[in-house]
Amino acid sequence: MNTHTIWMEFNKDLKKYIQTRVNNKYDVEDILQDVFKKVHNSIHTLTDEGKIQSWVYQITRNTIIDYYRVSAKKKNIETHLDYKEEFSEEEVQENNLNKVVSGWLNCIVQELDEKYREAILLTELGNFTQKELAERLGISISGAKSRVQRGREKIKELLLACCHIERDRLGNVIDFESKSSNCNCSGCHS
Repeated sequence: MNTHTIWMEFNKDLKKYIQTRVNNKYDVEDILQDVFKKVHNSIHTLTDEGKIQSWVYQITRNTIIDYYRVSAKKKNIETHLDYKEEFSEEEVQENNLNKVVSGWLNCIVQELDEKYREAILLTELGNFTQKELAERLGISISGAKSRVQRGREKIKELLLACCHIERDRLGNVIDFESKSSNCNCSGCHS
């Protein structure tokens, strides 16, 4: 079997298959062309001509996956470049309030139950590994991981209960506002 024969047999069905997975008609054509380039370059590896259809469709599926991977990378790079062009590094540093919010963490951690407070203080601030935490507290490693995770969740809950936090596309804090007069966050300092 040769590439021309495969093209004649599968071309229309493969195009329909690709169209159900890719919206842009030009990309569909490009993918179809790539599939047949791969078929042409790999036809010598086909050992059982009875499995030609599954082989061709596997190449097609992989080519569509590659298309989406490349598209996602391009989109992330473009977004990152757009952001970099939009703001200078100085402006990003100047306009982000990460240090201010991180300064509140000691106060928030003090509000946690003892077991969560200890887990967070030792791992996040004391540089203990979760394994070292487990050994120190005499609990299982999964128990230590669970305690740290719950501690982090409680910190997030406490923070978001009293403050509305706005972030930029990179996750930097760019604004915050107290939700109630009981909020102590802005009074905390590291």
